[in-house]
Amino acid sequence: MNKPFKIIAVLFGILFIVSAALQYNDPDPLVWMIIWGFAGIIAIAFALNRVLYTVPLAAGILALVGFFYTYPEKFEGFEIGAGDIKNIEEGREAFGLLIIAIVMLVLALRGWMAKKSKV
Repeated sequence: MNKPFKIIAVLFGILFIVSAALQYNDPDPLVWMIIWGFAGIIAIAFALNRVLYTVPLAAGILALVGFFYTYPEKFEGFEIGAGDIKNIEEGREAFGLLIIAIVMLVLALRGWMAKKSKV
């Protein structure tokens, strides 16, 4: 894997781990700490060539499914006070999962392309 891509994967891994740490004040912190933490670990492990591309692929698919499952019935934005707090919280969680899904699927695509070029 090329160096710029490794740097990007590590950067997102660190951002995901920081996001996990920031979940302490969430209504359901343990669930989101685990989700963000696993995403961070997968991204860093991928940058270090410790996981196959299928791991971020599976994580990306699960996160994408989670996005659609968590997406609120009525999206009211991300700002507290701009609408129903439940809808805002669900919207934040859904788009967090979408960010994870995009990063994981990009990592999986990069890993698949790297494997394909070696064969």
